Amino acid sequence: MKFRRNRQRENIDINLASLIDVVFVLLLFFVVTTTFTRENQLRVELPEATTAAPPAADEGKQVDITISADGVYSVNNHLLPKSDLATLTEALQQESGGDTKLPLSISADGKTPHQAVITAMDAAGKLGFSQLRMTTVEAAAEAP
Repeated sequence: MKFRRNRQRENIDINLASLIDVVFVLLLFFVVTTTFTRENQLRVELPEATTAAPPAADEGKQVDITISADGVYSVNNHLLPKSDLATLTEALQQESGGDTKLPLSISADGKTPHQAVITAMDAAGKLGFSQLRMTTVEAAAEAP
């Protein structure tokens, strides 16, 4: 049996234009429907305040200290292994990269001991942070 070898094969092309369109529509759908939330590792119930100033409109890079009711510290959502001044100061230095002009926000639970908040403020003061903000929630108006 003799086979012909001089016969040319047909090139089969698959049109990918419609497949690419479908992929882009799916990508657009997922981008539009996705919500981005900022998750904290520590659960904090913020204290209430009747007088408060809203944060500045230019929310660039900042350093956030979160303190739980037990006095456990978290700097930019990174839990600290120890709750002492030296560990907190080192973590602030590392997260800020030495830039003390960055705004520093302290979010402490309403039941956090004062000593934990003072320790956070002391660490910020030792490093030279000048833009310090305490996070609170607006107090509900009292009914007569």
